[in-house]
Amino acid sequence: MRNPARRMRTGVLWCCVALALEIQPLGAQSAAPRDGRRDFDFEIGVWSTHLRRLVRPLSGSKEWVEYEGKTVVREVWKGDANLVELDVTGPAGSIQALSLRLYNPESRQWSLNFASSATGEMSTPSVGEFRNGRGEFHSKETLNGRPILVRFVISPITADSCRFEQSFSSDGGKSWEVNWIATDTRMKGGAEARR
Repeated sequence: MRNPARRMRTGVLWCCVALALEIQPLGAQSAAPRDGRRDFDFEIGVWSTHLRRLVRPLSGSKEWVEYEGKTVVREVWKGDANLVELDVTGPAGSIQALSLRLYNPESRQWSLNFASSATGEMSTPSVGEFRNGRGEFHSKETLNGRPILVRFVISPITADSCRFEQSFSSDGGKSWEVNWIATDTRMKGGAEARR
């Protein structure tokens, strides 16, 4: 006859294993994935834009040019996308550009697709998300025939201002050179640009 005490210990052991597999420590439950489709809602509207641009990025040059103008951001697809129109002018000329931002509900990330009137073509999209009030987006592109990494950061963000900073890296992300800084201030009387 089998040992009843041994069977009881084995049964208790299996119960403990089953409970351990089902019960997680307090706070160990994984939170639902964050839905970021409203992350750009703060920017819908009309903004006064001050832009600084490094003339020759990753060349060792420190020559910057400045522009002033306006940015209009419109909601598209009930907020799952938005369209940015930039129109600025300065001593170096003018920049007219568009950015189509698209939210991917599967990856829960945004792609930022940029085009300027100078080329009429969309650049490689930068992809990323917002965390703790800071948006960070990355892409791999080429500059003068060499591969680079691009980082685009949106921070700090308030109800009436935000800052956009683009940086390039030619060493795989070990170092970054800022080449584009835009500061937007919400224009008074600028109605929300919704469709």
